[in-house]
Amino acid sequence: MAKSLGIQHYQMSLGLKFRRITWSLVLVLTMTAMIGTAMLYSAANGNLDPWASRHAARFGAGLVMMIGIALIDIRHLLRWAYGIYGLALAMLGLVEIMGISGMGAQRWIDLGFFQLQPSEFMKMALVLALARYFHGLTMEETRRLRALAAPLLLVLAPAALVLRQPDLGTAVMLMLTSAAILLAAGVRLRIFAIVAVAGLSAIPLAWQFLRDYQKERIFTFLDPERDPLGAGYHILQSKIALGSGGMFGKGFLNGTQSHLSFLPERQTDFIFTMLAEEFGLMGGLTLLALYTLILIYGFVIGLGTKSQFARLVATGVTATFFVYVFTNIAMVTGLIPVVGVPLPLVSYGGTAMVTIMVGVGLLMSVYVHRDIEIPRRGPV
Repeated sequence: MAKSLGIQHYQMSLGLKFRRITWSLVLVLTMTAMIGTAMLYSAANGNLDPWASRHAARFGAGLVMMIGIALIDIRHLLRWAYGIYGLALAMLGLVEIMGISGMGAQRWIDLGFFQLQPSEFMKMALVLALARYFHGLTMEETRRLRALAAPLLLVLAPAALVLRQPDLGTAVMLMLTSAAILLAAGVRLRIFAIVAVAGLSAIPLAWQFLRDYQKERIFTFLDPERDPLGAGYHILQSKIALGSGGMFGKGFLNGTQSHLSFLPERQTDFIFTMLAEEFGLMGGLTLLALYTLILIYGFVIGLGTKSQFARLVATGVTATFFVYVFTNIAMVTGLIPVVGVPLPLVSYGGTAMVTIMVGVGLLMSVYVHRDIEIPRRGPV
């Protein structure tokens, strides 16, 4: 063969790329979004408006965007990685200047037709930037302590801006996803141990910087019944709804805690609770099975690619999706403090939907271009 494998696939036809898209994954995503649409229909007491119809429309638009991203050559994404990160960081800075506030936080930029939450966009931008950085290092360089200076800066800069909004949940998500990428890149485990010890040692100092409501959430997590009509109300009502669903639930549209307005934020943070109340343990396990399938797709796609950049992108996207799911379900079941993280493809929210669909688009681009070998050094 006169041309390298990389050049051949660089000239891959659009039709071949389209056929390489993992349509079975698209089906799993669609099934998950349909569950979300049904639960939002129930949350509105049997009405498509104001949530279910918009959720379905956003998912449809997200599918188109996802397929478009899947067709982009993975090497273009490598070239654009730092630029995308810079744009996301600039938008986080704009939140400080012209961001709009809601529920005590300043997290959004009003675009007129859409309220953009840049911290969500940063989740995928950070994945691309870290994957680009570690792609350019050898394994020996990755294992050196000084190689972590740049990625730490890439992580801490957006995390600090997000904490100012304030949004502790998203800041923690950024750091957990970054840790997964660093681990996949080959960073030594002892470095993680050192960081963990330093983090635990800094807890007393960090406590001084927490807002009063954030401290209250931690107190409530430790003892939900200390203020059952105040700070502990959300999680207590969530546990009541979860338990009342039993094995098979009370039936669609028949959840008492949600439809009698005892369950707060049932269309966003606590939508899993409403699902479990109406469809019971079996309904919750069905949704978890779909999420598990998506995570398996991400893991297998990452293993099957030939380039370090693509592998780290797949790892970052999969880790982000896992953190979304774990944090939301652990939150509503009382395993962690309430932090306000949506349930992927199920909770109502435009920017979160865009983030997830962009992430899956990146994952599919990795799969479509899985045979491309990108050099670790030099031009690409």
